Amino acid sequence: MSILIKNIKGLVQTRDSAHRMIKGSDMKTLPMIENVYLLIESGKIKSYGTMSESPDRAAEVIDASGRYVLPCWCDPHSHIVYAGSREGEFVDKINGLSYEEIAKRGGGIVNSSKRLNETGESALYDAAWQRLEEMKAFGTGAVEIKSGYGLSYDGELKMLRVIRRLKETSDLSIRATFLGAHAYPPAFKEDHEGYIELLIHKLLPQIAHEGLADYIDVFCDRGFFSADETSRILEAGARFGLRPKIHANELDFSRGVETGVNHNALSVDHLEFTGDDQIKSLLASETMPTLLPSTAFFLGLHYAPARKMIDAGLPIALATDYNPGSSPSGNMQFILSLACIKMKMLPEEAINAATINAAYAMGVESELGSIRVGNKANVFITKAIPSLTYMPYSFANNLVERVVIG
Repeated sequence: MSILIKNIKGLVQTRDSAHRMIKGSDMKTLPMIENVYLLIESGKIKSYGTMSESPDRAAEVIDASGRYVLPCWCDPHSHIVYAGSREGEFVDKINGLSYEEIAKRGGGIVNSSKRLNETGESALYDAAWQRLEEMKAFGTGAVEIKSGYGLSYDGELKMLRVIRRLKETSDLSIRATFLGAHAYPPAFKEDHEGYIELLIHKLLPQIAHEGLADYIDVFCDRGFFSADETSRILEAGARFGLRPKIHANELDFSRGVETGVNHNALSVDHLEFTGDDQIKSLLASETMPTLLPSTAFFLGLHYAPARKMIDAGLPIALATDYNPGSSPSGNMQFILSLACIKMKMLPEEAINAATINAAYAMGVESELGSIRVGNKANVFITKAIPSLTYMPYSFANNLVERVVIG
């Protein structure tokens, strides 16, 4: 099948060659061609160019007059396989309880774990499917999904099998990450070594046997997994071919960034606590700093120092952290708005962070995140808007008119 999108006001993120990531001052540059067409054939980008060069016909023709076309957002950090919401904890936060205080009372990740272990695989799949469709409506075409609410042998495998089924049935590009080390379950509260042994010697071999994960993650932060514990788990994951993508420095300077870099992590995520030492470590690596501003927004945390990181020469990726406790939304457009309003990123920087750099943070930059001949044709068409800056500016509206996946 062929699709011709014509009269495009602006075709955004056009690249003649593959780019792994965009760093530092280069993030201010966002390639765009005006008054163009885009031709899609057999799910791939076939060609694009000025309207004077446009093909005459295709199986479907879309008139995009007054509209922009962008590569779909890539969301490289989400937790969308979960059972039930946690709006009760939302009220606790309003009443002044911190994330850690809620966790100590049996809320947070442990709350989600209890519910997940009581919920069947089909129900988990159905709920996650609805969240995927919601994310797609906001322009997302690729999603990384983590386990981590099972916190048990059966629960973690159940989550990863749900993610595998989503991979098989959704038209979005999906990557699966094993996050058994999300928290210590109550049964192992005083036996950290026992839980780590369960992860390393029982779960990882079974996950590898079934081919259930692409990456491995650890919540390396104060009150969760130490840097030394994180290293042990990541080393075990590497023996099964799982590259790290880790939670780091959300709650404190936890050595999570340095640990991730030492283990060649694809990304280190959160980074609300990032200073000169962490920036120096990242500059010497191929690890993508991935920021989750909606988590800081929802929990009332201070935001990661995106401006300082970019000015130092780092790349930045953005993600939603879609989960029931600290970021119950998969709206990447809102993430762009928060990046601009709260972290002082330019619109061009935010779009680079949500497309080409986010694709890198998922390991899919060779086929997604940019408009390039041969790439998978995951694109969206905006509504008629006056400029590209209008997208993060108009923070409360869904400005996506149509999504084309493949």
